[in-house]
Amino acid sequence: MPTISINGSDHPLPQDTRVSLLNFLRKHLQLSGTKVGCNQGACGACTVLADGERILSCLALAVQYEGRAITSIEGLGTDGQLHPLQQAFIEYDGFQCGYCTPGQICSAIGMAAELGRGVPSHVTADLSTPTIAPSHDEVRERMSGNLCRCGAHNGIIAAINEQLAAAGQEAP
Repeated sequence: MPTISINGSDHPLPQDTRVSLLNFLRKHLQLSGTKVGCNQGACGACTVLADGERILSCLALAVQYEGRAITSIEGLGTDGQLHPLQQAFIEYDGFQCGYCTPGQICSAIGMAAELGRGVPSHVTADLSTPTIAPSHDEVRERMSGNLCRCGAHNGIIAAINEQLAAAGQEAP
């Protein structure tokens, strides 16, 4: 039987091939951390990690990820401890209502990995550089696909910048 790994555990794929990854997480596995926002890929509330890369789970079919590793907000952190970025969101008040927070955190983790791999963005000045510094504009551009309707962006960016600095990815 085909399976998908969710937060380190294998699960059989749904028999209905039309089930989105978002609905598979929320309705089949009762993992409600990943949020339903626009259900059109425009808000980022449903962002999860697929093999460490951020994806919009509302636009993905669960069957597309057969044999791959999906990490939702519930899969971050270890041994009852928050992931460092989750802790930074608390320390920097990176949330108000909290609805967008799971998607923001998953997106930021994927974004940090992109920076580490040297993947350019729209605002990257030198497309041939192997390392990209997480400047103010670079981080905001990369996180622009995740909307916060409460206005917690300054806290979100501060939390992300703290974690990038802790990982040695400091802004110039």
